[in-house]
Order: sequence, then C-alpha cells, then structure tokens
Amino acid sequence: MKYIVPVQQQISLPIEGDDRFFPVGRVFCVGRNYAAHSREMGDDPDRDPPFFFKKDATCVIPVGFSEESSIVYPLATSQFEYEVELVVALAKGGSKLSIEDAEESILGYAVGLDMTRRDLQAQAKKKGRPWEVGKSFDESAPISPIVLKSEELSEKVRKAEIGLKVNSVVKQMSSVDHLTWSIEEVICKLSEVYELRPGDLIMTGTPENVGPVIEGDEMLAWVEGLGDISIRVTG
Repeated sequence: MKYIVPVQQQISLPIEGDDRFFPVGRVFCVGRNYAAHSREMGDDPDRDPPFFFKKDATCVIPVGFSEESSIVYPLATSQFEYEVELVVALAKGGSKLSIEDAEESILGYAVGLDMTRRDLQAQAKKKGRPWEVGKSFDESAPISPIVLKSEELSEKVRKAEIGLKVNSVVKQMSSVDHLTWSIEEVICKLSEVYELRPGDLIMTGTPENVGPVIEGDEMLAWVEGLGDISIRVTG
C-alpha cells in the first residue's frame, strides 16, 4: 500500500514596504512577562527567570495592517481569550547570545495575538500537564507584517504603547517598557536553552486584563510605531 505524505505549506509573513516575505520557523512565547499580568494570573511578579513555551508555525495567521481579518472560534473551549503581544522576528541565530548579539539578531517587529483556550490551559496546569492544548491550535497566532528594524524604530518600540480593544472598548493598555525582561534580555535568556535560528519569532508577553471573546466580537490590537490589526471572531 502506498501512502500519500502531505507537504506542509511554509507559513510566511509579509515584510512591510518590501516585496520579500519572512518564512516562519519556530514561534516562541514568553510567559507572564508583565508584572501586572503575573499578578492577575496568580503568580509572583518578582523578576524570576522568564519561562518559555512554543506554538506551532501553522498557528500563525498573517493579518495586514488596518485590514479586517477573521479567525474561527476554536473547538473544545468555552473560554477563548485574547493576549496582545509585541512580536520580534529574528534574522540571525546563535546560542548564549550577549545583549549586543541579541540586538543584532533582530530583523524587525510585529503586532501579534496569543489566543488562548484558557479553560483547557487551566485544566492542564492544575494537573501538571503541558499547556500545548491551550496555546497551540489552529489560528491561535494572528500576526501583522514585519516592520524592519531601524535605530529610530527600536528606540520607539522599547517604550511603545501596546493595547487591545474588543468591540471598540479598551481592554488591554500598557507600555513595552513595562516588560519584566526587555526584548534583548528575552532573546539572551531564550538563547541559553535553545540555539536560535533565522526565521524564529518571539512573542514577548502580554499586559494585564486578558479576557474572553465570543463569536461576532471584533478585536483591534496595536503597538505604537508599528500599526494595528483587526480580527473578527467567527463561528
């Protein structure tokens, strides 16, 4: 008997103002990297070493700036929640990177959502199991085009407003300089446990006030200096 082996399509993100695309390799996420979010999730907000988890690259949904897109309310959950995040795209890799190496590794930045099946995540955490079922599922990572790094943009992003609205009501609002671990520090810490590669994406953490969405809700997420993305939840 012959078996058909499916070929997985390469997920790529457009690069803003460029005709090139960014082929997505791995998607790393940083857990609880804003102190206020740590508190609302029942954790100690002290500056403990960051912890990481991954989403599959197939979770990524490219979403254009100022264009409405949609994601389907996922299976097996009644608590589908948003988390707006600054996303960093890497052009260089390596392990045990210095702060200078980490800064040089950045290709650019994007706006992303770490959509979460919170009830499934909570069940897994309660039983000491991996979070994957709550975090890594179809369409759980809508991400904007990559905005290429410049010295001016990097300075702006480090202090940028980050926020999210649901149906025009502000739900999340903070500043990137409230990160417990800075962008470059996150890259350094991640490179201590993984050899990073060009094509890796890092979702750097979400501010406080995460919450649920239902079918028909429209989310607007932004990072100052990059742009905004709009995503509607469909059935």
